[in-house]
Amino acid sequence: MGLLCVLRGLTVVIPLPLLLKRFRYCQTNVLSHSHCLHHDIMKMACSDITVNSIYGLSAKILTMGLDSLLIFLSYVMILKTVLRIASHAECIRALNTCISHLCAVLLFYTPEIGVSLLYRFGKGSSPLLQILLGYISLLIPPLMNPIVYSVKCKHLRVRIIRAFFK
Repeated sequence: MGLLCVLRGLTVVIPLPLLLKRFRYCQTNVLSHSHCLHHDIMKMACSDITVNSIYGLSAKILTMGLDSLLIFLSYVMILKTVLRIASHAECIRALNTCISHLCAVLLFYTPEIGVSLLYRFGKGSSPLLQILLGYISLLIPPLMNPIVYSVKCKHLRVRIIRAFFK
């Protein structure tokens, strides 16, 4: 499974630099982010970027769509198994874990999809908004992931609330 994940990632990412290499660049070589975004580099090209834009959007939709479908199917199987549990308390505990996982997945996908759509369809949007959303999609999911999972633990939840409301 790990090898399949690596191969899928490589097959999606390897065409991006090859598609960018064929462009002629006439604008300044200053990126708007400290990390490299495919769409950011495409905007510097003087050539027609339609193929790259279509590839980037379809790769994003296919990878996130396939991931979302597989996550949905796994949650259906998990729910079927959890609902067979006889004990109501264990059922609630299992569903609580599922909700935490679902929140973590949403925290990852929502900013990523928002940035992708903003770059492709938000032509009149502020560059500051694009930069801000780019950093949010890069930083927020890994920062929020431990918080989402630690909120389940009562001991940690009390300490987090105490830290914010001192």
